[in-house]
Amino acid sequence: MVMANPRLLLKSIFIFLLPCLSYSWSCPKYQKQALLQFKSSILAIDSSFHTLDSWNSSSSSFCLWDNVTCSPPSNSNSTSSVVIALHLSNLYAPLMPSNLLAPLFFIRSLRVLDISKNSINGKIPALGFGNLSNLVHLDLSSNLFNGSIPPQLFNPKVGSLQDLRMLNLSFNLLGGELPEEIGNLTKLKQLSLWSNKFSNGGIPTLMQKLNKLDSLDLDGNLLTGEIPFWLFDFKDLWSLHLGGNNLTWNNNMKIVPKCSLPPALFLSLGPFLLDLSRNNFSGELPENIGDAMLLEILMLDWNKFSGPIPQSISRIPNIEIFDLSCNRLSGNIFLIFDRQVNLLYADFSSNQFSGEVPTTFPTDIEILALGGNKFSGTLPSNLTKLRNVQHTKFRVNELIVNWKKSKQGLPSRNIDMYFLLDLSNNQLSNEIPASLDTLKALKMFNLSYNKLFGKLPACLSDLQNVEGLDSSHNKLSGSIPTAVTKLQQLTTLDVSNNQLTGQIPVGGQMNTMVDPNFYSNNSGLCGFQIHLPCPEDLPPSPKLQEHDNKNPWILQEAVRIGYSVGFLLTIGIIFLAGYFNPLPPSNNHPRRYHPHWLIKQWV
Repeated sequence: MVMANPRLLLKSIFIFLLPCLSYSWSCPKYQKQALLQFKSSILAIDSSFHTLDSWNSSSSSFCLWDNVTCSPPSNSNSTSSVVIALHLSNLYAPLMPSNLLAPLFFIRSLRVLDISKNSINGKIPALGFGNLSNLVHLDLSSNLFNGSIPPQLFNPKVGSLQDLRMLNLSFNLLGGELPEEIGNLTKLKQLSLWSNKFSNGGIPTLMQKLNKLDSLDLDGNLLTGEIPFWLFDFKDLWSLHLGGNNLTWNNNMKIVPKCSLPPALFLSLGPFLLDLSRNNFSGELPENIGDAMLLEILMLDWNKFSGPIPQSISRIPNIEIFDLSCNRLSGNIFLIFDRQVNLLYADFSSNQFSGEVPTTFPTDIEILALGGNKFSGTLPSNLTKLRNVQHTKFRVNELIVNWKKSKQGLPSRNIDMYFLLDLSNNQLSNEIPASLDTLKALKMFNLSYNKLFGKLPACLSDLQNVEGLDSSHNKLSGSIPTAVTKLQQLTTLDVSNNQLTGQIPVGGQMNTMVDPNFYSNNSGLCGFQIHLPCPEDLPPSPKLQEHDNKNPWILQEAVRIGYSVGFLLTIGIIFLAGYFNPLPPSNNHPRRYHPHWLIKQWV
């Protein structure tokens, strides 16, 4: 399908709307035409587009269209209403070039514009967005915008977005340096630029003017340089994401020897969320982390921190999510949390902790990951004191858990539905305690890669909410308890690489788990799940006759006697038939023919 020429499209729209722009930016009649032109531009690419079917010229008022919000009428005449918000997220439209947004740039009364989660590609039209000077909310996230952020977008001399309170450009393909001019958005409260390709520089100095920020997300870019400490002077800042970059601390910051995080970072009451994950921070954690009394989410995973965990962490009363996974932390003395701590998610996996499995966690914890360490000894029975709460009140973008031998994401929208216990890849021994049946809320249970032995306890059938159970790579023996067929939510049962025997249970969810890899390297297992019939399922062999039950030597003697009697009877019949009568004395009679074999035997 032929795409309209962008220049001709912009020119025609400008000429069409010029009468309205010449005297007012709030011309309802021409706003309706601009919206219809936007829809027509999409239909020119894909005629099957139906998301905006309510947008049609025959409608009496465009304020009744889907995804359109208008201002209240200034008088009794409803035609005075103008468009103040367009919620155009996830239109299910085809791949759209960014110039198709041109008609929207003439609706200067817009205060909210959300075009996130579409397939818009190309550079950000700076002059077009700059014309929407009344915007307070602009969401361009989850598209395919590329190139750099145009500085003129924030230049008040050109016409810019001076009133913006929220700007979201995350999940695009934007790159280059962050423009210094972004510091001109002094009313900005939320700025999200995560998961792009910003590089060739660090955090712009002029961003220091954004002192009204309450949320800053620069996660998942390629930023370098120093983390300016003035960020922590923002009194309203409660959420700070700096993970996934190559940032370092300001050289003027006082760093305690052996520590790469400045202790002053935790002297203030905020922020509520601090994400420094996936950088190259190393050294020991400062002892005063617990001084950040308002901290609710702390993400320090995927760094190179070493040494013990500061005990002060266990005293942060509001901490809910705490991730120290994938570091080099060690020690056999673990945190002892106060009873009033609200911890719901704790990930200490992939470190070098040793000793017995710690159980000094709050009883309301939902997700506990201790895999990939050096814990040893028996599996403690008092893990059963852990209970889950009804919900979590905080959300992060995604939690990473260790499941099925790999790191996997757990969407934050489902965190209140999970109670995960990960003890994989340690050195745990002895039997699995039967008391685990009290973990009624357990959803995912990972005991793989340990040294556990004995039988799988039948009490596992009491874990009515469990969806995944991994006990692979241990030394478990006996049979799989048939009671697991009662687990109606079970979708994964991995018992591979053990010493299990007997028939794999049949019925319930067990009939759906037919991947042979879940049962491999158990030489004694059988069942239809691994395409190996059990002995009791084989058809019976034919029954032997009564004489077949006699001793073999009796049969052999009977055969010998039978052959002897038969031979003698044959000789007798031949003799009586006259084959052995004496020859007549006369030589003149012709000789009777005798078989050669009989002559030879006779002689």
